[in-house]
Amino acid sequence: MIYGYVRVSTKGQIDNNSFEQQKREILTKYSSAVIYREQFTGTTTDRPVLNKLLVALEANDTLVITKLDRLARTTTEGLEVIDNLLKRNVSIHILNMGYIDNSPSSVLIYTIFLAFAKFERDMIVERTQTGKAIAKLDPDFREGRPKTYGEKQIAHALELLESKTYKQVGELTGMSKSTLIRAKREVTARMAAG
Repeated sequence: MIYGYVRVSTKGQIDNNSFEQQKREILTKYSSAVIYREQFTGTTTDRPVLNKLLVALEANDTLVITKLDRLARTTTEGLEVIDNLLKRNVSIHILNMGYIDNSPSSVLIYTIFLAFAKFERDMIVERTQTGKAIAKLDPDFREGRPKTYGEKQIAHALELLESKTYKQVGELTGMSKSTLIRAKREVTARMAAG
């Protein structure tokens, strides 16, 4: 059997069809591959779908992934997974690298790739933390998503709510019901506190 494993880290990657891109690459090479897909960050080692696939793989099966970092981000985890599969006589094909086997050159190559994947991940984390620290120096910095609606828009919508339903106000303002409920709750809480 041939199994493909596709993984994305974020919901945004699902929406951007990264799943579909990985799946298409695998199915182009192996049209009969059974695809396992998962949305889990690469820093998490406990990935339920991957764990299920690793148990399902048997001798003479082939595991196909598009890139090594889809399988593991840490060198230790990657070496452990690959060594375990090779001992069980499972073939591993990483589309952007080639086939992996027990030869010294293959071991060297995938160890280096795993080390670079971890390095890349660590650099992303470091740059993100540095950027956040710099942004926090700005007195106007606010954690999280920026607000979509201004105070005047919210006040207008809440005024409309006095005589209209949430659905009607939503249609008039473009605001979702949850946004309107949250805004109403915040105003009510401010009034009760002050």
